[in-house]
Amino acid sequence: MSRIGNNPVTIPEGVEVQLEGQNLKAKGKLGELSLTIHDEVSAVLEDASNDDGNNGKVVKLSPRNSSRFAKQVWPTMRTLVQNVVDGVSKGYEKKLEIHGVGYRCNLQGNTLVLTLGFSHEVRYEVPEGIKVEVEKQTALTISGIDKQKVGQVAANIRGFKKPEPYKGKGIRYSDEYILRKEGKKK
Repeated sequence: MSRIGNNPVTIPEGVEVQLEGQNLKAKGKLGELSLTIHDEVSAVLEDASNDDGNNGKVVKLSPRNSSRFAKQVWPTMRTLVQNVVDGVSKGYEKKLEIHGVGYRCNLQGNTLVLTLGFSHEVRYEVPEGIKVEVEKQTALTISGIDKQKVGQVAANIRGFKKPEPYKGKGIRYSDEYILRKEGKKK
């Protein structure tokens, strides 16, 4: 049995969840997301009462059969359902920092313009559903309701100039630690 899969997904106040067959739709204050649950996993929307006296709804997932694949995909689907519910209620964000002399970024409409020491500017079209904020010229925040999309956009932007290990120049996550190497010795 899976420890992750056994936990039901609690639905917070302000979030509306509909379950039609294998399709799950969540609607909250930040937007609306949908997810198709794998056929090997069954999902049930139930009313639950806590010891605190809070009455709410929960989504319980379980494997349809005892096959190895069903047991493997069950906790993954539970986590994806949790990500959808959290996304429409709280949202997700990633913070990036730019390190290096002359390295900077700015936002022109829906295009992120990065100056990263190349002979040209790097232009990145921000996808729909993602919000990019430039706090300083060397710090930006990527936010949205879809966890996978936010992470992918952050990884794409970081991929333009990954941090190098000698001086630490490049684009990095704000909580990322770069292991520094020692340069050549004379």
